Amino acid sequence: MERSAYIHDNQVVKRAKFAVKIAIEKKQSLGIPAVVYNRKTGEICHLQEDGSKVVVTQRKNRRRYSERVSK
Repeated sequence: MERSAYIHDNQVVKRAKFAVKIAIEKKQSLGIPAVVYNRKTGEICHLQEDGSKVVVTQRKNRRRYSERVSK
């Protein structure tokens, strides 16, 4: 198989984001809260079917493991 037959990385990322979007919409239509992680704020939220977000917790450690371990 030639190299030109493969899809590019940006297409893989685009398809993965679209699959996540469809999964969240499916859960909303079934009335199941989806768990969403916001990388910018470090919050873990339940996304309700009406579109509201309920913050469950925040990420505590923002440093690398090697920086947190006492020497």
